[in-house]
Amino acid sequence: MLEVKNRKAYFDYFILKEIECGIVLSGTEIKSIRKGSVNLKDTYARIKNDEVFVINMFIGRYEEGNQFNHDERRQRKLLLHKKEITKLNQEIKEQGLTLVPLKLYFKDNHAKLLIGLCKGKKLYDKRETIKKRDLERYNRY
Repeated sequence: MLEVKNRKAYFDYFILKEIECGIVLSGTEIKSIRKGSVNLKDTYARIKNDEVFVINMFIGRYEEGNQFNHDERRQRKLLLHKKEITKLNQEIKEQGLTLVPLKLYFKDNHAKLLIGLCKGKKLYDKRETIKKRDLERYNRY
């Protein structure tokens, strides 16, 4: 089972809330995802006209595809209910949070994207995370 994680997001942000949503893909994109040529690094989500889009997500070209192959870094629409979108938009504007894709996986043969409502970490928070990770690694052995 394929699961692509955005490890940098877990380091750079405090994840306050996680939301599972569907993603609109073309035929060659889903084939490339099944092959594993996906990268979530430096991606983010944005709300435009009461719709959520994921921006800068890399899905590699499908080699067996022909002229109908997809653009690798195009904006892709996320599937959420209208109430969820308005609630997210309200939280983003009030608290200054961002939407960051955390994980891409398959659930019942449908591609799902786990997005997180995140708050950015300061430098001293990142140092604390490194310290905790090193202590856990040290205590394991």
